[in-house]
Amino acid sequence: MSELITLTALSILVAGFVVGVVVGLTGMGGGALMTPALIFLGVGDTATVVTADLTAAAVYKTGGAVVHAREGSPNLKLAKWLVIGSVPTALLGPHLVSWFTDPDDIDDVLKLCIGFALLLAAATYALRLYINLRRVRSGGAEGNPNPPIRPIPTLLVGALGGLLVGITSVGSGSVIMVALLMLYPGLSAVKLVGTDLVQAVPLVLAAAISNIALHGLDLGLTIPLILGSVPGTLLGSKIAPRVPQSYIRRGIVVVLTMSGVALLDKAEWAPLGKDESHPMLIVGVGVAMLVLVPLIWGLLRRGQGLPAFGAPTVAQLEDPEYGARPLMDSTDGSGRT
Repeated sequence: MSELITLTALSILVAGFVVGVVVGLTGMGGGALMTPALIFLGVGDTATVVTADLTAAAVYKTGGAVVHAREGSPNLKLAKWLVIGSVPTALLGPHLVSWFTDPDDIDDVLKLCIGFALLLAAATYALRLYINLRRVRSGGAEGNPNPPIRPIPTLLVGALGGLLVGITSVGSGSVIMVALLMLYPGLSAVKLVGTDLVQAVPLVLAAAISNIALHGLDLGLTIPLILGSVPGTLLGSKIAPRVPQSYIRRGIVVVLTMSGVALLDKAEWAPLGKDESHPMLIVGVGVAMLVLVPLIWGLLRRGQGLPAFGAPTVAQLEDPEYGARPLMDSTDGSGRT
């Protein structure tokens, strides 16, 4: 019990709480934020961190899935096909890494995998915003809560997501969400989020079980993580309406990109050079992102016939009630006809 009442445990609890608040505020997947945060805290080796994060995620995602299921928002048929694809690969993923990696190199290999997964998560989130921008600009695709299921593509999406989550704990709320947007553009935002949450529970649980069987479970890491992340997520959900979402979401894309590059650097990825770190490169990536992201986003908006800045904001693009009516080309701030 004494191992749970230490400075390290307190730092894990605080990290879990802060990340939980951000997850509650934005709905973004916790694995993409929690795993690198714990790695940089140095609270355990990478495999231990991934296992603890997956176990904690299985707890708080179950709560979110239950809420959505009670409200009738998930498309259970779609979730079923995703689960059929994701659970086997989530179980297999950690073992694939152990089979084909020297035990002495597994920590660096996992850091490399997580680094690339974070960059992929940042890219898919940006793609998700662009897809929503086009949807809103066109007046929105006609909603269909029960679209015809496309089994093979859906299975493949689940399999890719399961493999990614099983190895890195990243991807259940980012990569899969974007793939669903592209496969089922008529699915409403509420149905999309509900479906993603429901399919994520068995996916994350399978990934957690596989990692626990392989690496064991550090309760001194997992319990403070759960104790911090659950109330953080609840608080974030409550204060979300009063917080400027657009800036937070853009900031997360910058943080994911910097964290991805930092993990690649920490794992001594060959193109960055072995046996040396590159802190200025990571800072440079962050500064470049802060400057370039708004400029590129403005150009994309102009390409859709909208002003570079203004409505619809990043947060509005993910609002299920927004975009029900076509947008105007005006800059009067309303962004609607």
